[in-house]
Amino acid sequence: MRTSELRQKSAKELSDLLIDLRREQFSLRMQQGSGQAARPSRIRSLRRDIARIKTIQNEENSKGGAK
Repeated sequence: MRTSELRQKSAKELSDLLIDLRREQFSLRMQQGSGQAARPSRIRSLRRDIARIKTIQNEENSKGGAK
């Protein structure tokens, strides 16, 4: 997911997307723990997408607090 796409989303959409990605991450971690991981590279991309969303949320929060 690209940062420019994420910046166009509202705060509600970002938080909903973050919840969905965390659920998927949890599911993949459970699969990996039981030895069923089909796509280990997806875990890495999920981690990075989550970090992007959290960074954008923090930037928006700091903008709101500075005003």
